[in-house]
Formats: sequence, C-alpha cells, structure tokens
Amino acid sequence: MKRTATAAVLLAALAALTACTSADDDQAVNKPTVTASPSADYSDAEKSLGIPPEPTGAERDALLAALRDVDPALITDEEDAIDNARNQCRSINGGGDRLDWLASQRFSGGAVEVTEEQGGHINTAIGDFCKTA
Repeated sequence: MKRTATAAVLLAALAALTACTSADDDQAVNKPTVTASPSADYSDAEKSLGIPPEPTGAERDALLAALRDVDPALITDEEDAIDNARNQCRSINGGGDRLDWLASQRFSGGAVEVTEEQGGHINTAIGDFCKTA
C-alpha cells in the first residue's frame, strides 16, 4: 500500500511538471526571437525593438572608436562590445529608465567595471549609432 501511495504521488508530480512545461513551451513560441545577425539579415523584429543593424566597415570602426574613447577596456572583445551597444540602443530607443545605470550594467563584466557616470558617456557615444535603428 505504501508503494502504491508513493507511486501515485510521483505520477501526480510528473503530470504537474508536464503541464507546466507545455504552457512554458506555448509562451516561448509566441515570443519574438532576436538574435545577433549580420546586417544583411537585419530583421523587422529587431528594427521594431529599436535595435540597429549590426554595423560593418567604417560604421563599425566608428562605433568601436567611440566606445574606446570612453574606456579602451570596453572593446577588449569587439563582438561583445557591438552586441552591448546594439542592446543598449534598444533601451535608449525604447525610452527606458535609468539608461546610464543600464549601460553600466550592460557593459560591465569580467575585468571591466563600468560606473554609472561612464554609462552616461557610453549613451552619448552610441547615440548616433542608435538612430540607425
């Protein structure tokens, strides 16, 4: 009898987990997926979110130079710096709150610790780039 009760409890728990998983899967299907992609694959979804296309050539060089002027450590990983800038544009273009703080959080990581004041300088540095969204 004890084994039957334990088995019943386990089956009920598994059924509950399965139900949660299917609901989560349905929600995931309805969410737009935004991935870092080359400018040739720039999507309407990214544009609608205020994310500019991935810069190439002179535009990329100018963006990296602007970030380097704030702090050379920001561009140690250039791809990461570009992704951070594009994502920060989403906050800027979307009218987010505490943009300087968001930039400091977004660009901090590893050995780089960005202050909120530097976050303000980042926002100024990437302002023209963000307008390309």
